Amino acid sequence: MSQDLFQAPDYYQLDELFTEEQKLVRNSAREWVKKAVSPIIEEAAQQAKFPTSIVSGLAEIGAFGPYIPEEYGGAGLDQMSYGLIMQEIERGDSGVRSTASVQSSLVMYPIYKYGSEAQKQKYLPKLATGELLGCFGLTEPNHGSNPGGMETNIKDMGTYFLLNGAKMWISNAPFADIGVVWAKNEEGRIKGLIVERGMEGFSTPETHNKWSLRASATGELIFDNVKIPKENILPNKDGLGAPLGCLDSARYGIAWGAIGAAMDCYDTALRYAKERIQFDKPIAAYQLQQKKLAEMITEITKAQLLTWRLGTLKNDDKATSAQISMAKRNNVDMALKIAREARQVLGAMGITGEYSIMRHMMNLESVVTYEGTHDIHLLITGFDITGYAAFK
Repeated sequence: MSQDLFQAPDYYQLDELFTEEQKLVRNSAREWVKKAVSPIIEEAAQQAKFPTSIVSGLAEIGAFGPYIPEEYGGAGLDQMSYGLIMQEIERGDSGVRSTASVQSSLVMYPIYKYGSEAQKQKYLPKLATGELLGCFGLTEPNHGSNPGGMETNIKDMGTYFLLNGAKMWISNAPFADIGVVWAKNEEGRIKGLIVERGMEGFSTPETHNKWSLRASATGELIFDNVKIPKENILPNKDGLGAPLGCLDSARYGIAWGAIGAAMDCYDTALRYAKERIQFDKPIAAYQLQQKKLAEMITEITKAQLLTWRLGTLKNDDKATSAQISMAKRNNVDMALKIAREARQVLGAMGITGEYSIMRHMMNLESVVTYEGTHDIHLLITGFDITGYAAFK
């Protein structure tokens, strides 16, 4: 088991822009990743198993609903702190960050923003401690980039709703205790509802044979005449804007998280290049390797500045969906390119589990697709700057 020697790059001294509390939160997450994630994550990925042992640690560092008020069990932190936690967790592994993102932005966020007081009191404190784990049901077998076309539906049966349909590519589904699920009512209006494990007709088959996010559990949500109590409907917002608001929060976290994966690949490549001797000197002394490393740190620095500014806008409640979309697309694309270049610096060693690069690269192939594909995010920016929608 190799020691985690990661040193975070900060070429433009961004640390000076963070508050002491933000740095403390980040450093706590960083140390926890080194202690609890790095030693076990390669084996977990090789075995395609989610490491359940880390759930309590995620809760302890505030990774579950960090911006949820303390009265509901959250840490009451700001949006910059949330981003920094996601950055550090994804530095360890994108799959682990996915679990935290889903719990925070796709389960706790909608319950906090759209739920009743009774729902907040019932679910949020237990979600914050990890006693309950959740998932988010929006994507369907026939509806990915077009969630508004969903077929999952609810019918009013008087004293309850009857839920039918299916969701696909759902992180945390196999072990989730609850799901925040989106379905159309009889008028075609999208509603949010809380589905609990154990409800008759509700099943969560696991998705196997993934080459990506292997340390994250992915599955389906199957609803076969599931009776949903009326008190489980989220009362304070409906329509497609409700789940899209959750995705904004998740995409914001991903924009930070992707930087963490890129930083880990860069740090690994830089360390290796200084140690690997060829033709009587370290490969870091050769022009082509310096070109790779210089371009990596440049792109990481640009992404850090972009995301720091987005964090300040988010803290002031000024960040637009389109701005979040741009950062998600740019930063994941940046991280993928850095992972590929870093792999080349390591040569054949780059494909082994002794180093994290290939695992990051495979994980990022999922991150570039989920929460809005790379192409769809380009079109969101295109729509925002031209006023013309290239998609329905």
